[in-house]
Amino acid sequence: MTGFARNWGQGGDPGLLLHCSLAHSSAWTGVARAMPERYGLSAPDLVGHGRGPAADPAQDLHDQATDAAAAHLPETPCHLIGHSFGATLALRLALDHPGRVKTLTLIEPVLFAAARGQPGWQAHEDALAPLGRLCDAQDWAGAARLFLGVWGGPVPYDALPPAQQSYMRDRMWVIPASTPALHHDSARILPRLGQITCPALLLEGAQSPPVIAEIQAELARALSNSRRAVIAGAGHMAPITHPEAVAAEITTLVEDLSGPDL
Repeated sequence: MTGFARNWGQGGDPGLLLHCSLAHSSAWTGVARAMPERYGLSAPDLVGHGRGPAADPAQDLHDQATDAAAAHLPETPCHLIGHSFGATLALRLALDHPGRVKTLTLIEPVLFAAARGQPGWQAHEDALAPLGRLCDAQDWAGAARLFLGVWGGPVPYDALPPAQQSYMRDRMWVIPASTPALHHDSARILPRLGQITCPALLLEGAQSPPVIAEIQAELARALSNSRRAVIAGAGHMAPITHPEAVAAEITTLVEDLSGPDL
């Protein structure tokens, strides 16, 4: 196993948690602490984040991040949980390693290609239209301010502690680097979704951008053994802002989906 990971719990029921862009593994602390003790949870720092592996700019970021996350998959089937960018990695891992995934929880996967052409997708495209120009100009603070205005939590970029602003600003390159996979499905996730047969939980916040509900609806149609759930009062950053509710949904719904043999 390569790279850094945080671990919680002493139980023999393993879970792997994959964080969102611009974050790191500690984003899962609240959720992990609210989960039952019987879980043994691990959250790696993804490529280019925290103490994770450095990105190779000559390679596709999503490919690199998927390969690095795969190195953290437990040998025995696990509960695979991803948020946002991390949820799109979880989808690829479930496709590539079906025998090692017991249940799949997708918290607001930002696979925008799934909602292409729908009203929420268009609204999202319009809201972030200036992002490419800001990134091309290397105005990383402006890019982070715009991006977090759509996808951040309740605290705006300029109100965050300086160290957190710096961390996010330094990683804004991740957003355009993710475009081929997230906006154009370069990994060809969508045509393969029918191959995923494990129980899947599709979790979203009630106050998230409408494109999320569009994405989740498309995934629900393709995943034969899935269920959707909505967290009242939450937005995109629910694992951080509503960790107990997220943990409760995972615990209740994933165990229910898994049946008595969990």
